[in-house]
Amino acid sequence: MEALLEPVFVFKLNPSFTSKNPYTVHFPNLPKIPSKPLVVATCCAGTPSPSPLLPQDSDQTPLQLSHDRTRDRRKVVRIAWEKLVRWSRSWRSKAKTDVLERTKKVVVLGGGSFGTAMAAHVANRKAQMEVSMLVRDPAVCRSINENHFNYKYFPEHKLPENVTATSDAKTALLGADYCLHAVPVQFSTSFLEGIAEHVDPGLPFISLSKGLELNTLRMMSQIIPQALKNPRQPFIALSGPSFALELMNKLPTAMVVASKDKKLAHAVQQLLSCSHLRISTSSISITAAALHIRLLFFCSCDEVVTSDNLRDVTGVEIAGALKNVLAIAAGIVEGMNLGNNSMAALVAQGCSEIRWLATKMGGKPATITGLSGTGDIMLTCFVNLSRNKRVGVRLGSGEELEDILSSMNQVAEGVSTAGAVIALAQKYNVKMPVLTAVARIIDSELTPKKAVLELMSLPQVIQTP
Repeated sequence: MEALLEPVFVFKLNPSFTSKNPYTVHFPNLPKIPSKPLVVATCCAGTPSPSPLLPQDSDQTPLQLSHDRTRDRRKVVRIAWEKLVRWSRSWRSKAKTDVLERTKKVVVLGGGSFGTAMAAHVANRKAQMEVSMLVRDPAVCRSINENHFNYKYFPEHKLPENVTATSDAKTALLGADYCLHAVPVQFSTSFLEGIAEHVDPGLPFISLSKGLELNTLRMMSQIIPQALKNPRQPFIALSGPSFALELMNKLPTAMVVASKDKKLAHAVQQLLSCSHLRISTSSISITAAALHIRLLFFCSCDEVVTSDNLRDVTGVEIAGALKNVLAIAAGIVEGMNLGNNSMAALVAQGCSEIRWLATKMGGKPATITGLSGTGDIMLTCFVNLSRNKRVGVRLGSGEELEDILSSMNQVAEGVSTAGAVIALAQKYNVKMPVLTAVARIIDSELTPKKAVLELMSLPQVIQTP
């Protein structure tokens, strides 16, 4: 009964909402218990005593009171939900669509799984839009143009009619309004240098690639402008928990864009957002109760934009790169059958290590706990669709890395990124035991079993950013 008397948190929509959090906490007036004195039970034998929690002379039974409170609570929740839906519909009806309307061509660099999924997604946004994929495999090129399938990665998913493929950079890039870069990080520099002469200096590059360049420790926000020899090349980082297969199947997905150019970030949001792909332009701190409501409702409204988080390209890129290394560690734990306790502890420690490094490099903590950080980490570490996790599982099962990589038709970025991460950690004086252990296992300098023993023997200390 005491639990039934606790106030309910209801998040009312603020009618004056502009750019602030539209949720305000409201305590509804719950039904009041009649203010008659309570009768205290006595120990006298044979003396009937009413329940100490019921008002004296009440006409309602405990069951009736419980039903009344349940009905009122349900009414409160229903009203809150209806207000949220009305506000969300109103917001969507006012959303700008001018970017999509004036976009005539989008080029996708790379014919891998995620590049193909994003090409299909953009093409479905507007039938009149030309989506050109620049691919290096002639067989993939023919498959897309003649049969509308990428036989290598999505043999059962037909691509929209307005998706075409070419191996000619000039043809692909000519007249493009936006460029989606989906080339693996380790090959991006040489690839971009080869097509630089055909790239318009004002063409916005939306980076889908996650990782760090092994020898230079550069992120994509550094690689793209330097390879194109244009420090002003517009750049946007797109990241978040997103498997290509689920995007192709149009399952609900949420991602984040970050750019130093606020207008450009919002333009990309307009270009990509739809009913099954939610594109946020920031990661914000909200109360735990509000977060619970947001997770339950998965509403399609935009998150509140703060300029610091919107422009946190470093945080988004570092989280996207390091989560691949952590996924290998998670796979090793699974491959060794170390159990759920071990998995939870490892991922929690890995999240802390990623936050330590990212914040030392100028990233925002809120970014690391958002979609592009924790969200992407959870997806990559806990779901077996992750190619990086599959590498870890096979390593933990005793396979050799060379055999694992030779049997894969996709790039596991975490393998190359691991060494770069440790170099960055040394540069910024950050201790990263879990990710360092992964790098040593990949270099064949430590066995998974020995790595686990060493990690469990570490001093019991707490490290803060």
